This record gives sequence, structure tokens and C-alpha cells, in this order.
Amino acid sequence: MSVAVIAFNHISPFHLSVPCLVFGKDRRVGDSPWFELVVCAGEDGALVTNAGFAIHCDRGLDQVAGADIVVVPSWRDVTETPPAALIEALQAAHARGALVVGLCLGAFVLAHAGLLNDKRATTHWAWATHLARDFPSIDVDPKVLYVEAEQVLTSAGVAAGLDCCIHIVRRAYGRGVANALARQLLVSPHRDGGQAQFISQPVPQGASDQRLGQLLDWLRANLVEPLSIDQVAARLAMSRRSFTRHFKQLTGTTFGQWLINERIKAAQLQLETTHHTVEQIADACGFGTSLSLRQHFSSIVGVTPTTYRKAYGRQV
Repeated sequence: MSVAVIAFNHISPFHLSVPCLVFGKDRRVGDSPWFELVVCAGEDGALVTNAGFAIHCDRGLDQVAGADIVVVPSWRDVTETPPAALIEALQAAHARGALVVGLCLGAFVLAHAGLLNDKRATTHWAWATHLARDFPSIDVDPKVLYVEAEQVLTSAGVAAGLDCCIHIVRRAYGRGVANALARQLLVSPHRDGGQAQFISQPVPQGASDQRLGQLLDWLRANLVEPLSIDQVAARLAMSRRSFTRHFKQLTGTTFGQWLINERIKAAQLQLETTHHTVEQIADACGFGTSLSLRQHFSSIVGVTPTTYRKAYGRQV
């Protein structure tokens, strides 16, 4: 099975290395087949990485015509339209049935090619809103690590490209081969959950209301308390309506959702750094019951507290 990885000027060395790491070395198990990799230049001229060193490609976009899988590892600027020749090569590859893959910001290249129209797709969470705004016909899901739709694959940012490439191995040669590859690379063969595990939700910069900012610090220090919106509004001598309006202007979300998110982050920290039981953590973070913690945690993070602890908790 042939794989064409498209390089371009100012490419990130890491993003280019991910598909090369997975598909470039013969990692077959027993008599299983493996991929044939070619890295091809997606545009004319010298190619220099964004780390400052140059890369040399002997092959060009003509290699895409015969590839079973075509990978765009990222893209240099989400506001820049990719070269017409690259877009045409991707469109032709998809039309003949090749699997077309956009890792991280590579989703923007696929979007320009029209390959994501009326499909579910993802990209790095920090740019998901931008993708949805510029391409409203795409169903952008910022919470997943990767998503496949009609011979098109898109992944979240950075390390999620590795998850996506291992998925391609699993898709092509089965779970056993993919698991063996993951062991060689010292990574999980399939990570549970999604980007929500890694998204920080800081208070937006430039907020003008210092009293509300101070209130947020107080709330974080008192998450164990049964905090009602009326009680909190009263601390600032505000009406419920006025407090609700100012709070959303400051945080970008409702008081109830912000409080849940902060309690989830506090629970994540305890799961990572302590050996407290889920019941103890639920109580300490203001959820009251372990059932409530599990329900909110699974909804927001995408995995159970136990699964999260296995992945990120302090080892005994």
C-alpha cells in the first residue's frame, strides 16, 4: 500500500516526521505487508522547515496520482490558500478512491479542496472555530482526536497525528499489527477520549472587571461549597441578571458551566497527583457524589475518571 506525504515550505519538522515514522520504516509483523512511503514536494522551489533547516524532495506532486493514501501533515498558515496544483492533486486522489488525510492544520488544505464539505472533521482545538467559520459547510468537532468520513481523515493537533496514523495502520492491516507498532513506538495503540483532555479554559485576557476576577479566584478556592448563582451574585451586590451578563462577558460561558469546568479541572489535578478515591475527589471538588463526578467528567473529558487516572496519574 503506497503512501504519499506532502511537504511544503515552512513545514513543521515534527508534523512531517509523524507519518514518516509510522509509514516509512518497514515494521511488518511476520508475513504482513507494509507501506511504501514517498515524501513529495507540494510546491516548487526550496523547502525550508519552520525550524530553519532545509529539506530536499526528489519527488513532486506527480507521486500523488498513484498513491493509495495521501497525507497533508499540516499547513503553514490557516489564512493562506494552498497552491492550485496541490488542491487539484488532492481532489483527483479522492475522486479515484484514495484515502486523503489532513493532520492537524492539514484539515484546512482539505477544506480548500472541498473534500470536507458536508462531512464531520476536526483540527487542532485552537483553530477549530476558525475552520468552522471559514468553511460553514463542515461539521467541525473540536473534541475528538481524529475522525473519518467517506475516505477522508482529519486529526487534532500535534501528537494526535500519531493516533491518526496508527488508526490508518489498524484500518489497513488490523488491530494486531497496529498494537505491535504501538509497542515499538512506546505509545498507546488507541487513546480513549479526545482533545477535551488537553484543552485549557483560561479566563479571557483583558477583562475589565477586577471584582469579578477576584471572585473567580475565591470560587476556585471554595469549589467544595454548594455555590448558587444567587449567593455568588450577592457577594458582589449584583442582581442575578446583572451578574449573569457580566459573568458571561468575562468568562465566555455561564456561571453553571464555568463552575462545572473548574471542578472538573480540580478533579483532574487530584486524579493526576493523589491516590484519593473517586468518592473522596468528588466530595473535595464539590460534586457531592461520585456518580455526579463520573457523569460530568465523562461528558466533558471524554473518559471516565478511572481511565484518566490510568493514563495520567502518579505511578505508585
